[in-house]
Amino acid sequence: MLNELKNKNPEIEFYGVDSAEFETFGRVVTGMDISEIMSQAQNIEKPESGSSYLPGVDAFEKLSIAGEIKRNIYGEGRVQIGYCWGYNTMFNATEWHTASELNIAITDIVLILGHVWDVKDGKIDSKAFKAFYVPAGTVLEVYATSLHYCPCQVSDEGFGCVVGLPLGTNTPLDGEYEDTLLFRKNKWIIAHEDNKELIAKGVKGGISGINYEIKY
Repeated sequence: MLNELKNKNPEIEFYGVDSAEFETFGRVVTGMDISEIMSQAQNIEKPESGSSYLPGVDAFEKLSIAGEIKRNIYGEGRVQIGYCWGYNTMFNATEWHTASELNIAITDIVLILGHVWDVKDGKIDSKAFKAFYVPAGTVLEVYATSLHYCPCQVSDEGFGCVVGLPLGTNTPLDGEYEDTLLFRKNKWIIAHEDNKELIAKGVKGGISGINYEIKY
């Protein structure tokens, strides 16, 4: 699959998460029993089109893996375990948080990642990003310094990815701030300049260059 994605997407650097290139973006987490959460996530019906995101899924947060994530990834901090799923093939935007994000790939997915230090005055060129193929069943810690956004699918069946974050992340802000990139609690985001729909919602456009579309 990785070689096929490389061949079909020559405009972006493509790697596996087992590569040296991934080491500054995150790490593969081993030793977690993800069978229950995989099963529950696979039973969630996909939207008719587009992607959906829930910051917290009650059924996920009741599983034993929730305690393991809280202890081993977030040092007993308060966490939420949500789900991002549906259909997406576009880069479109990038975001970051002040803590690592845990990802459990329910299906094969592609993550398009960059480094937060490459953002200058709210702007970044898409050539600063790399694509990473993540096989189903892989658990990742994506570091706080990694720019990321909605996963991309690698089949017509769409994608699914469990998302663990500090409690409250990605929920509406309580106040107004001078920081124009702060869009939700613990969520800074920049849209691609071509993404008029996201910009119309108040997200600042600042990504130039190719708005990558992952082909499979």
